[in-house]
Formats: sequence, structure tokens, C-alpha cells
Amino acid sequence: MFPGILRAARALYHIHARHADVAKFTFSASKTLKYSTTVIKFQEISKDTSPQNSEPLSESRHQIEEVEMPLRSKVIESSDKNGMGKPYQIDTDKSIRIQNTKSSSENSVGDNPPKSDYKPEVIRELPGDEKEDVLFNTLFGVRFIELNRPSKHNTLSSSMIRKIVPRLQEWAKSDMANIVIIKGCGQKAFCAGGDVVELVKLNRMGEEGQKQSNEYFALEYKLDHLIATYTKPYVAFMDGYTMGGGAGLCIHAPIRIATERTVFAMPETKIGFFPDVGASFFLPRLNGSIGTYLALTGERLEGVNAFYAGVATHYVHSSSLYPLELRLAELRFKDYDSIEERLDLIDSTIEEFVTGLPHDQPMIISGERRKAIDRCFNKGSIISIISALKAENGTNKAWAEETLQLLSRHSPTSLCVTLRLMQIGKKWTIAEAFQREHALAARFMQKSDFNEGVDELLISKLGEPKWDPPLIKDVKSEAEITEPYFQTDGIQPLKLLNGDDYPDYPHNKYRLPSEEAVKEALRGPNRDISKVIDYFLKKSAGKQGVKEVVFEIFERNTTDPGK
Repeated sequence: MFPGILRAARALYHIHARHADVAKFTFSASKTLKYSTTVIKFQEISKDTSPQNSEPLSESRHQIEEVEMPLRSKVIESSDKNGMGKPYQIDTDKSIRIQNTKSSSENSVGDNPPKSDYKPEVIRELPGDEKEDVLFNTLFGVRFIELNRPSKHNTLSSSMIRKIVPRLQEWAKSDMANIVIIKGCGQKAFCAGGDVVELVKLNRMGEEGQKQSNEYFALEYKLDHLIATYTKPYVAFMDGYTMGGGAGLCIHAPIRIATERTVFAMPETKIGFFPDVGASFFLPRLNGSIGTYLALTGERLEGVNAFYAGVATHYVHSSSLYPLELRLAELRFKDYDSIEERLDLIDSTIEEFVTGLPHDQPMIISGERRKAIDRCFNKGSIISIISALKAENGTNKAWAEETLQLLSRHSPTSLCVTLRLMQIGKKWTIAEAFQREHALAARFMQKSDFNEGVDELLISKLGEPKWDPPLIKDVKSEAEITEPYFQTDGIQPLKLLNGDDYPDYPHNKYRLPSEEAVKEALRGPNRDISKVIDYFLKKSAGKQGVKEVVFEIFERNTTDPGK
């Protein structure tokens, strides 16, 4: 028996020795790989090197099937008996269905060709790219992306994107890669945004520089869409500052983990831009008017409040992240497991590491504050929102005054465009959102507010940007401001890296219950709050935070309205 085992081990070692640029292996006893009655573990000890030098692993991988099981999925059209599409659903044959849908909104940009017509775009590092600004590591079936610019809070650059995209594409095809985890280097930031200072420097070079800025956004949005449609479990550790461009690396992931150090914000209106990276799809789908509130104000959600608001799907203390990585590396999947079944296992595994919700961080967007947000930020214009805030009194008066002060410092143009974006973004598909945002970003690069805001707040740091128009009260017609920004004439349509699309996130089950779902349950035959809480706890397998969120929704919707 043992000679057979050793021969198998040597054979597998030599197979992978041919791919030494991908990984090296050592042997140690473990309960990982079963061959006859003896157990062998192959522990990867070196970093992956650049994917352009690596060979496909699938051809040699199947010689010993027990090492790791591949994720097999196919893309097919979906329709129910009435002919109405049900996108991205799990079929009985465990395949993933993605319906290539398109919303009815006007002025669509860059319609994607059918999936079969796609010719993969090759994105690779360039000679002048920064070295080691992204680190790639492997632990059994887990592949790690570590953003490595801690001195700049891991701000996202073109160089980093050109490294990440080919890795994700390689891992999507590799039978050895089961889970992708993205995280930031250091304890302060996951990713504090895109490198907007560099974009302003390019814009000041004139038309050619603006073209390079547009290319940055195209590259960034292609990466974000690839993440949003990724065919393997993708887990984001939102540990530290998670803002702007950094949000694009995580908000579309099925699993998004916040910690006590998380600081989430979309502060673009403050610098004369708009919430992009797919925020036009993500934010309008948060409960009530929370998304619009966050988009316009740039307000921060700290720690567990990113979890309560639905931005994160899980909350884990930062000290548990490394043990969680090790535990996820131990997971083994069957070759016929669907992505949903794999995510179910990952979801339940994360719950093993929760240590309770912090009592010193109450739910900020709740109760009377949440009612005020919904009252004020569901309006059709910025002027109406400001009027509603001025009308707030009682317990919300101080909050309303602070919010008014905040909005008064932001670009009036950015506020008007962002509000319009939140209104129409809820009708877009995920692909359409990135395509429309790309056209919108190109318009902003041609205007003055973005350059002015970044210069005053981040470069010279004088803090007094001169907006055009200067104040929201100077805006005679919000439509006149927004209309030119949403025109697509003369802008090259964005072609994404694949044709996958959907009208709503396919993995919403891993977040806390939506307000709509809770209200529907409360309208049902079992209206008792304890039964409703038990229902959602059972549905989520006892997920942390369910009880608190369901009870807050119940309490807010059953008490007398007030200000």
C-alpha cells in the first residue's frame, strides 16, 4: 500500500514541479487528502508568480481527483413558464444561469455582444508598473489578493488593476483555486479609493491626459464587473478604510466582511465627482433611502454599522481574520457543488468566528434617524431634499443641521448628478451600470469641478474649492445641469471583459434580511414579532445580526410616526 502512496505522491510532485512558477509543495500529515487509508497534505509554500508565465493546471490536475474538486458551471439562458427571465439561478444540474438582460432606460451605452461572440481582452502588466503593489499568495484552495500600498492607504492604481485582472481570470479557469480572498496590507485600510491625485495630473495635460484618465476608469470598471460576475466564491475583508474605488473591489462580492476597524464611505461629491465603481447599482438597492443618503453626503459607516446597513454581509473582529483564513483553506468542495452550495458552506464557516456584536456601537441608521433619512432623501430634487432637512425638528433637528452643512460644502453639480444617478440606477442591470458610469466619468474629466475639488482638498489642501456653479441656491434648473452629463455622444462605449449580466445581485441571501422581506413577513399570518424573528433566524441558520435588524424594522414600523 505504502509504495503505491509514495508513487502517487511523487507523481503529483513532478506534475506540479513542471509548474514551479505557480507553486511548490511539501508533504505533511493531515486530514486533507485521502489516498487509500493514509492521508497526505500538499502544502503550498511559495507565492504565485505572474500569470502570464504560468501554464494551465487543469490538464494534469485530474490524475488524482481527491486533491481538490473543480467548480464546473455553464452559462445558459433562463426563463420561467411565462417566459419571464429569472437571471442567475441555480438549475437542477448545478449550473449557473445568467440572463443577459437590459433595462428599459434610455440612452444605453455600450451594449455587450452575446457571450459566445466575446473575444477575451488581454490585460497584462506594463514595464513601468510599480513592483509588488499587489501581493498574491496561496494556501491550499484559497487564493489571496493583498493590496500593498499601505503608505497610501492601498489606493487603487492602474498598475494594481493590471496585476489583479489576469490573476482572477487564471483562477477562474484553475481547478485548484476554490476561494478568492481580497484584503489590504496593514491595519488602517482595505483600500481608501482610486488614485484621484494622479488622475488630476493627467487631466491637466489636456485632451491626451483626459484620454488616459478615461482609460483608467475603463480598466477599473472592467475589474469591478469581473468581480461582480465572478464564477467562484469571492470574499472581501473590509478591514479598515473602504472608500470610493476601494468599495468597487468589495461591494459586488457575495461575501463582504466588516470588522471593528471598517470605515465605509462614498465621498465623491465632496471632491466634485460622483459615486462610481458600480455604486449606481449597489446603493439604490439598500433599504429605504440609505443609499441616496450615503451617496449625497459621503457619510461614513464605521465598524458594525456597515454590517447593519447592508454594506457588509458579515461582521467579524479583526483578530479573527487570520484564523478564518486558515479555516477557509481547510474547506473541500465536491466537483458538482454549485457556487451557491460553496457559498453556503463559506457563510456558515464565517459564522463560526463571530464573537457577538459590540455594545458600544449602537445602530446609527435606525429608529427616528432612519425615519428622517427616508423622509428627506426620497425627494426628486436636491432643493427638495434641502427643504425637507430644514423642516426637521425635535430629536432630528441637530442631525438635519449638520447634514445641511455637509451638503453645502459639496459640489452642487455632483449633488444633482448623483441624485439623478440614484434614481435611474435602480433600473439598470449590473453591466449597464458600469457602462453608464464610464460615460459619466468621461464627462466629469472634461469639466472643472473634479480637478478643482481634488486640488483644493487633496493636493494643495487649502480646502476652498470654487465650484461651478458655486452654491446649490445658484442652480436654476437641476435638469439643465444633469442632462449634459448623461449624454453619450462622442464617448467610446465600454466593452466589459465578459457578457455576464443581471438585474439584481444573485447572492443577496448572505446579507441581513431586507426591509421589504421583513415587512412582508410582518403582514403575513404570523405577525408576532418573536415568530418573525424565529423565521428569519431559521432561514439564515442563526446568522448574527438578524435578530437586531428584524426587531429594529418591526419597532420603527409599528410605533407612531414622529420627528
